[in-house]
Amino acid sequence: MNKLLFTGQSLRLISFILPIVVWWGYKEVQNRIVHPQAMLVLGGSTRRLEREKFTADFAKDHPNIPIWITGGSPPRYTKQVFAKAGVDPRRLHLDYEAVDTVTNFTTLVDELQARGIKSVYLITSDFHMRRACVIGEIVLGSRGIEFKSISVPSETSPEPIEKSIRDGVRAILWVATGYTGAEQGKK
Repeated sequence: MNKLLFTGQSLRLISFILPIVVWWGYKEVQNRIVHPQAMLVLGGSTRRLEREKFTADFAKDHPNIPIWITGGSPPRYTKQVFAKAGVDPRRLHLDYEAVDTVTNFTTLVDELQARGIKSVYLITSDFHMRRACVIGEIVLGSRGIEFKSISVPSETSPEPIEKSIRDGVRAILWVATGYTGAEQGKK
């Protein structure tokens, strides 16, 4: 009898864990075979323009793909960073509609889809990447766009997981209703 109970518990545990392991394995394989067609850079770096400088260097190794920067530094400084790195300014698409991380995605996802982009490099700071990936899975995924995450190194501790959970819920809300909840944060 104990043997049957143990087997039943084991089966429940396996049926819970197996889908998670399969999904994680799928994402790892996908990350290795995805060939991004664009870069999506989440703005919000400091006055030192770390994300822009990192992306400008990264763009030199990927010379044929466009770069979307959402939010972040003033256009003049961003353009200077890319010009100094020798990146063709026609590759840059600067968007300043976003007011936070969720809207970094929601303001551009339909344009990316309309342009036929099926995969992007998602570039943001390492401490911000977990939240960006959660939102990206939901918002980009809702339009069939895959991403490969590229972290900009920093010395900042990772954000608390609560931010990822909160913004994941907001991303699901946007997919379901078109509402991001960003307006609530302004009050």
